[in-house]
Amino acid sequence: MKRRSGAALAAAILAVSAALTLSAAAPPGISFVGMGLIAGTALDKSGLAGSPICRVDDNTDCIDQATLGGFGSGLAYTGHDNVFLAVPDRGPFDGRTDVPFLDRIDFMHLNLTVGAPFPNITATLLDTRMLRDENGRSFVGDAYAYAGNAANAFAGLRLDPEAVVASGAGTFFVADEYGPNVIEFDRQGNLVRRIPVPARFLLDPVTGHASGDLDAPGGNSMELYPAFNVTGRQANRGMEGLAITPDGRTLVGIMQNALLQDNGLDPASIPSRKGLNGRILTFDLQTAETHEYVYRVDAISQGRGVNELLALNDHQFLVVERDNRSLAPTPPNTAQTPNNKWIYLIDLNTPNLTDVSNMDSLPVGASASIVPVSKVPFINLLDAAWKVNATQTIKDVIAEKIEGMAWGPDLPDGRHVLYVASDNDLYTARPTQIFAFAIDASAAGVTYAPQVLPGPMFPPGQVKKILGK
Repeated sequence: MKRRSGAALAAAILAVSAALTLSAAAPPGISFVGMGLIAGTALDKSGLAGSPICRVDDNTDCIDQATLGGFGSGLAYTGHDNVFLAVPDRGPFDGRTDVPFLDRIDFMHLNLTVGAPFPNITATLLDTRMLRDENGRSFVGDAYAYAGNAANAFAGLRLDPEAVVASGAGTFFVADEYGPNVIEFDRQGNLVRRIPVPARFLLDPVTGHASGDLDAPGGNSMELYPAFNVTGRQANRGMEGLAITPDGRTLVGIMQNALLQDNGLDPASIPSRKGLNGRILTFDLQTAETHEYVYRVDAISQGRGVNELLALNDHQFLVVERDNRSLAPTPPNTAQTPNNKWIYLIDLNTPNLTDVSNMDSLPVGASASIVPVSKVPFINLLDAAWKVNATQTIKDVIAEKIEGMAWGPDLPDGRHVLYVASDNDLYTARPTQIFAFAIDASAAGVTYAPQVLPGPMFPPGQVKKILGK
């Protein structure tokens, strides 16, 4: 990495937030220009339509295996023809299903018509392809298919895709929250290679316990208890974000919350979190050199954590940090006013930034011995300036889980388009939301360097045929 100094929408329940005062003036250089909705009942092109998948402990709670949802977990532009990669995560029902959810990737065409009434983003599914290992077996979201730990990291087929980036070689990388792992696939979804992560990120169980087991019906994962695990990622809080530098050389992953050994949890009150220091991992694809840095979340209340990472240039990145509140929640959650859904700008050229690769444990919060990445607000997704219609703002309608973020092709006037997507957890009564912001880099005070990808990952002729052009 170069080191330079660098400067049908679901009805919402209206409420007034006493916790956050929002301005009605958009920040300089940033405009809200688009919104799109993909119905939760839409189906993908996996060929599984008509086959149900049900909650493991309730065979009356089912969806179609081809349900097109969850793909807001990770979004990446392929660099050509408005074609994006979108990865659904581990499937419905937290991975606790009667049949395994087959992991897949969707090729999606997004068309933004700036100036048209909302919704003005049209999403067209081009294809769905299964993700397979080196032996041709499908990766699955099954919570019980996990066999990995520090000594046996790749033994199982369990995969929870939470982020995706495209490479200049026509392949793509997926961040796996379950591992955490990073896996490279070819455009057909076949495994190319696995990118190793340091052992400290992986579970190293004190004693065995089935990964899908809960402490009570509808309760917490047994993985969270110190009697079973004392190191590695928290259950369901692994590598949530993955970026690639514009030159295609360096992968940058970020954990949703602090590792277990980094004081991530309060062992006396499972699953209460306390650690604010999450780790960023950089991986040089040419030398395999890694570095680790600290990203400090604002707080750990209200389910807050990091959910996506996107390169702005070779050393600055955008980070989604959010709570789990929404006025249009996914059951069993109830409606609550969202308070924190931010996109921050961070810098790996922070002066005296501490490489914590040799630190086995991090403190709960601030420490004189650790300089975290600098972090400044970029977009407040709850700002009153972002009007979706005459009476509502994004805050009134935004989903709990904003998890996808990608650059798209520039607008004719030169502004850069930032897409932000929700993960609907394959809940068919909620659409996937896509929001678009136009960024005038000069006015916003940032330097944007696009990733240049040499050729299309999806045949342009097929795109035109599917779109009827």
